[in-house]
Amino acid sequence: MRAVAFHGVLGALALTAAAVAPAGSAPATRDPSPARAAAPAAAHTAADARGVRAAARAARTRGITWGACPAAGGEPVPDRCGTVRVPLDYAEPHGEQLSLTVSRNRATGEGRHQGPLLYNPGGPGGNGLRFPLYGTRLGGVWKHLQRSYDLVGYAPRGVGPSAPVSCADPADFGAGPDRSPRRPSAADERALRERAAAYARGCARSQGDRLEHFTTADNARDLDVLRAALGAPKLNYLGVSYGTYLGSVYATLFPGHVRRLVLDSVVNPDPRRIWYRANLDQNAAFERRWHDWKRWVARHHSTYGLGATPARVQRAFDAARDGVDRDRRGADRRVGSRELVTDFFDVVYTDQAWAEHAAALAEYRRGDRARLLALVAPEKGTSAATARENGNAAYNAVECADAPWPRDWRRWDRDNDASAADSPMNTWENLRMNLPCAYWPTRPSRPVDVGAAPGALPPVLLLAASRDGATPYDGALETRRRLPGSSLVTERGAGSHGVAGGPNACVNRHLEAYLLHGRTPARGTECAPHAAPRADYGAPLGGGAG
Repeated sequence: MRAVAFHGVLGALALTAAAVAPAGSAPATRDPSPARAAAPAAAHTAADARGVRAAARAARTRGITWGACPAAGGEPVPDRCGTVRVPLDYAEPHGEQLSLTVSRNRATGEGRHQGPLLYNPGGPGGNGLRFPLYGTRLGGVWKHLQRSYDLVGYAPRGVGPSAPVSCADPADFGAGPDRSPRRPSAADERALRERAAAYARGCARSQGDRLEHFTTADNARDLDVLRAALGAPKLNYLGVSYGTYLGSVYATLFPGHVRRLVLDSVVNPDPRRIWYRANLDQNAAFERRWHDWKRWVARHHSTYGLGATPARVQRAFDAARDGVDRDRRGADRRVGSRELVTDFFDVVYTDQAWAEHAAALAEYRRGDRARLLALVAPEKGTSAATARENGNAAYNAVECADAPWPRDWRRWDRDNDASAADSPMNTWENLRMNLPCAYWPTRPSRPVDVGAAPGALPPVLLLAASRDGATPYDGALETRRRLPGSSLVTERGAGSHGVAGGPNACVNRHLEAYLLHGRTPARGTECAPHAAPRADYGAPLGGGAG
C-alpha cells in the first residue's frame, strides 16, 4: 500500500516508483517455486518472543552512543544520531545483527519530561530520521510536544542507512521516460510480468534469505528494542499510514509496553486484507479523492481554464498524459506518462498540492511545458536515485514477506480489470508496484491478527480524514474495533493523508491533549474539515495553498 506523509516545509516521502528492473524471460502464468508454495510462517513464535526479550535486555545495557548526524547536502539535520543493534532473525538473537540509525532532538524542558516519542512516517520504506526537526522547523503542535518529549526518528531495517535493501541498479531504476498506459495491452502485461519477475530475482540475488526477515512483526520487535535502548520503560509512538499498521502490530505483540500510541491515517489491519486486498481497496478510495481534486479545479475554471466539469479536467489531464509520451524534446526526455501520473498522485495525498498541479497543467495546456516538466521530472543525482530504489525495495521487502500473495496472473488480471473499470487512476500503477510479490523468492509470513483484550492497552488515539485516498476510512473503524478503549478523531469531509500537525486546529488540540495529558475524547469524535485550498495560479513549485 503506497503511502505518503506530508508535513509542510519538510516535504513528502513519495513511494510511487514501481519495479522497473531490466526485463528477463517472461514468467509463466503459474510458476510457484517450492519456497513460495510452502505454508505461511507464523508471525510471532515463542522463539521470536524470547529473542526480542534478549535483544531488549542487551540494548538497555548498551544504550545509544549519541554523536553528530551526518551532513545532508546543506539541509538541516537533527541534533544527535546513533545506532542500535537488532537481530536479523529474532529466533536467533545472537546471529547476524543489523544496525538501525536513530536521530533525536531533546525536549526543550519547558514542560514535564515524558521521555522519547518515536515516529514512523509510513511506506513501508519510509525514513523517519528527519522527524526530530519538526519541532524547530514546523513549529505548532510539534513545538508544543517537544516541550515534554524528546523527538526521536529512525530508519527502519532495510531503509536508508539501516542495513539498506536493494534489488536493482539505482542508475537504471526509475530512469525515465516510461509509459503508463490507461489500459495495458497484452504486450504491456507481458512486460509488466517480465519486469516484476526480474525485480524479484534481483532481490533474491542481493538479499538471499534475509528477505524473510523484513516483516511488520520484525519491525515491531525492532521498536521494542529501540524502546529499551532509549531507556524507556514504555513506548510513546506516533505512526502515520503504514506506521499505523506497525503500531497496531506492536500493540498486539507488546500490549504491556505501550504508554501513548497515536495512529494517524489508519491502515485496515484485518489479516484478510494484508496486503493484496488492501491495495485494491486503496484504488477505489484513491479515485474518489482524485475526483475531489478535479471537482475543485472545475470550480476554479476561471483561474485555470481546465474545464468547468470534472470530466473536462480529466480530458485536459489525459491530453497532457498522451502529449508527454508523444513529444519528448529537451527536458521531455526524462518525462513520460508514468512520471506524470505518479507525480499527480500527490494531489490525492494532500490538498497542499492542488494549486501547483492545476497551475502546471494549465500552462502545459496553453503551450508552455516548462512548469509541468519541472514539477514531474524525477529528481536528479545519485543520492536521489539510490533513495528511490531503496524505498521501493524496502516497500516490497515488507509487503511481500508479510502475507501470501496470489501466484496466478489470471487472478491479478481479473481483479485489476475490475478495479480499473471504476478506479483507473491508481490501479495499474499499484499493480506494477506490487506485482513482484507474485514472484517473491522466500516463504511469506502469516499476518498478525491485530487485537487486544479489554483493559490490556492504555487508551489509544486514532486520527483519520474521512475522504483519505491512501488509507480508506474503513481502516480506522476496523482498528478502533480491534483495539478496545481506543478513540477515533475524524476530520469529516477532508482527505489529506496524515492529519497530525496539519492545518486542522481541532485535530491538533486532541493530539496535544492525549500526548501531553493522556486525555482521549469520546470514542467517536468529529472535527470540521480544514479550509479548502486557495485557487492560486502563482503558487510556486514545491509550495501550495492549503
